[in-house]
Amino acid sequence: MTLTTNAALDVAPSAAVARVVAASRRVQQPQSSGELVSLAMGEPDFDTPERVTEAAIASLRSGRTHYSPLYGENDLREALAERLNASGAEGASAADVLITQGGTAGLAAAILSIVDPGDRVVIPDPTYSLYADLVSMAGGVTVGVPLADDLHWDLEALADALSGAKLFVFCNPSNPTGIAHTREELEALGAMLDGTDTVVISDEAYASLTFTDRRFTSAVEIDGLRLRTIYCQTFSKSYAMTGWRVGYLWGPKALISAAARVHNTFNGSVNTFVQDAALAAVQTCDADIARMRDAYRRRGEIMRAGLAAIPGLTLSVPEGAFYQFPGYDLDMSSAQLVARLREHGVAVRPGGEFGAHGERHLRLSYAASDDAIRTGVARLAEGLAALRS
Repeated sequence: MTLTTNAALDVAPSAAVARVVAASRRVQQPQSSGELVSLAMGEPDFDTPERVTEAAIASLRSGRTHYSPLYGENDLREALAERLNASGAEGASAADVLITQGGTAGLAAAILSIVDPGDRVVIPDPTYSLYADLVSMAGGVTVGVPLADDLHWDLEALADALSGAKLFVFCNPSNPTGIAHTREELEALGAMLDGTDTVVISDEAYASLTFTDRRFTSAVEIDGLRLRTIYCQTFSKSYAMTGWRVGYLWGPKALISAAARVHNTFNGSVNTFVQDAALAAVQTCDADIARMRDAYRRRGEIMRAGLAAIPGLTLSVPEGAFYQFPGYDLDMSSAQLVARLREHGVAVRPGGEFGAHGERHLRLSYAASDDAIRTGVARLAEGLAALRS
C-alpha cells in the first residue's frame, strides 16, 4: 500500500546554485507593457539577414536534422579559422574551434573548465554580469577592478589584482560601457601576464560594431596574449541572430579541449541547420554588418545628443557595441532609479547590475528605432526632472 502526502519536498538547491543566488547582480526586470519604451535591450532590433534564414530553410528541407559532430560542422569551423587567421590569430586551425550554443554557453564552458573552488578570477568593474555568476557557480572568487575615469582599464590597479590570478575575463568592446580597448592596453595586459600561468578569456561579441577611427584590435593579435587566450564569439550581435543560439570558442588546444568536455556534457552539439545558417552568415553577410553598424552609429549620435541636454548626467563617448553608460547625480541606487523611471514609461538597466562600481550609472541601449530612442530619452528627461522636484 502506497501512502501519499501533500507536503512539499524540503529540498535545498545545490551549493553551486546557492552561490549564484547569493552573489548575482543580474536583474530580471518586470514584463514590459505596450506603453513602455525599452532602452534596456541587449539585442539588435534588426531581423536576421534573409540569406541566413533561407540557408536554414534549405538545410531543413535537405534533411540536415541529425546530430552534428560535438565540435561542430567542419565547413563552419574551417570558415571561422580562416576569419581568425585574417584577424591576426596566426596558425588558427579548425581543429581548435568549438561551436557553442551561443556565446553564453561558450563562456560557461570556458569558465567552468578552468576555475576551481577558491581560484581568484579578475574582471573589470563594471562589466557584463554573467562572468561573475559563472565564477560563483564554479566556486571561484571574483576580484573586480574599478575602471579609470575614462572607463578604460586602470592599468596599475589591474596589474596588482592579476598577481596570482587563475583567470582574467573581459569583453571588448565592452558591455555596459561601450568602450573599445586599444592595442596599447592589450599589449600592457600581455606584459603584465608574461611569465605567469594566468588564462585570459576575451569576449569579443561586439567586435564588428566599433565607431572610432582606429582599427579594432583583438586579443588574438597580441603576441603576449594569443597563447593564453580563449577567444569567445557569438553570431548574436553582428548578424542579428540572438534567437539562433550559435557562437564559438577558439584558443590553445588544451583549453579548448577542456571547454569542449564541459560544453558537450551540458549542451551537446549545436543544431546542424543552425550551423548551416551561420556558415551562410560568415560567407555572405559582411554588407549586412556594415549596414547595421552604420545604423547604430547614427542612433548612438541621436541618443547622445538627447542625453547631453539632460542636467545631472555625465556622458562618455561610445566607441563600440550599442550602449551609453551615463553617470547621474541623484542620491538613490541605480535599481531604485530604474524602477522610478519605469513609472515614467521608459525601461533602462541599472549600472549596479554590472558591478559595484557601476552604481550611479544607467545603461541605455541604442539598438532601438530612432523614434524609440527619441521618445525614451524624452521620458528619461521627464522622469529625472520629476525626481529632482
